[in-house]
Amino acid sequence: MEMKDVALPLYQAKGWIRFLGVMMIIVGALYAVTIIGLLFAWLPIWLGVLLFQASSRIEYAYEGGGAVSFMESLQKLKTYFIINGVVVLISLIFVGVGALAGILGGLAGFMS
Repeated sequence: MEMKDVALPLYQAKGWIRFLGVMMIIVGALYAVTIIGLLFAWLPIWLGVLLFQASSRIEYAYEGGGAVSFMESLQKLKTYFIINGVVVLISLIFVGVGALAGILGGLAGFMS
């Protein structure tokens, strides 16, 4: 199997990957407009840059850049998914703690 065959599915999706990267950068820039958002604006910008770099490496690999470029693109995507997974886990923890606090607060109000 040739590199073009291996890279084809990601090459076909590179436009969407690049689009999501640009959108993440825009979201990060919009977060940066607010004071509290400034603390978190770096995260979507970083994720957007990772996606944009991955799409560029995928394109280069498909057009003859070889296995090294393809591996670099996969590394970028791996980092993107790991960071997203950690963010989702942290969000779930905050939602769980908030729900528990709400339930306990509601019970405390009901009991008094």
